[in-house]
This record gives sequence, structure tokens and C-alpha cells, in this order.
Amino acid sequence: MHIAILTFEGFNELDSFIALGILNRIRKPDWRVSIATPQKRVTSMNGVPVEGHISLREANAADAVLVGSGKLTRDVVADPTLMSQMRFDASRQLLGAQCSGTLVLAKLGLLDDVPACTDLTTKPWVEEAGVDVLNQPFFARGNLATAGGCLASQYLAAWVIARLEGIDAASEALHYVAPVGEKEDYVSRALRNITPFLHEAGAAA
Repeated sequence: MHIAILTFEGFNELDSFIALGILNRIRKPDWRVSIATPQKRVTSMNGVPVEGHISLREANAADAVLVGSGKLTRDVVADPTLMSQMRFDASRQLLGAQCSGTLVLAKLGLLDDVPACTDLTTKPWVEEAGVDVLNQPFFARGNLATAGGCLASQYLAAWVIARLEGIDAASEALHYVAPVGEKEDYVSRALRNITPFLHEAGAAA
């Protein structure tokens, strides 16, 4: 399995790195997690430079794609050269987005008739794109998932693991990163947010 985390110039470190860390708790030879960038190096909103593992075009072949947010997302969606490189397909890929990453999925036409989650700053732009924004941290329908709020990235990562490796694997990954003394509560809360949508995906399949 290959999971790509789209990471643009001005990216939010919490979105890309928390997902990267949790997803990499799966220790299997065929499990690969990549940072996908539009150019070789991008710099975060707080000045952290990162070299991507793969290009945006290579992410089109991934089994799952997560779109991170950042302070320049509106520039991304306004750039036809960047947008044309992203050819995702929810019929064959798991697609998730975090905060302003939801705007990317909306502008790609992937959220038609699907409500979504995003951060409060991005909410009016996503609504302007014709998407109903929910007041909750996580929502999924079929192979599409969105999360709102930087620390909701844990839910996206857990959803991907649960869909690809099962709920037990997702629980173990979350348990590893959860704060000591709060592990059971932390895992239970995360699973409460994603489990209803796992059942829906199973019914749809």
C-alpha cells in the first residue's frame, strides 16, 4: 500500500507530519508513506524546509492520498498548472483532506454532493465552492474523508489505517502516539469519530 500526503509551499506542519508519523506505525514491507510535493523542496508556514519523496503526479497512482493544508492553499487552487497535475479517483483511491486541503478536493470536483469538514478560516471558501461545511472534526462518505482543525489529522490517519489494515491496526497506531495516562481515552475518542463512517463504507462496498 502506498499513501501520499500532499504537501505544498507554506504547508502546515501538523497536518503533514502528524499523519506521516501515525501512518508509519504500520510496519509492513509493502506499506509506504510519501510526502508528495509540487517541487523538490517546500517550506512550511513556520519556515521548515522539507524535501518531497515523490511528485504530485506520482501521487495519482497511490492507494490513498491525504491533502494537507497551508497558508497558500488559495494560491494552489488558483494555479491551473498545479491543479492539472492532480488526477485523483475516489473509485480506486482513498482520498482525505485536512482543513484548507478540503478546498483542493472541492476545486477538483471531488466533493460534489458530499458535505465536508474544514477549519473555520477556510469554511467560507469551501462553502463558496458549493460544499456544505459541517461543524464537526471528521466526516467520510465512501472513499472520501475530510477533517477540520489541525489536530484532527489523527482522525484522517486512523481512518486510512482502518480502511486499509483494519480497526485493530488503527487502534494500535493511535495507542502508541497517545499521551501516557490518557491512552485508552484518547483511542476511544478517536475511534468514536471514525467508526460510524467505517460501517458506512463497508455497507457501500
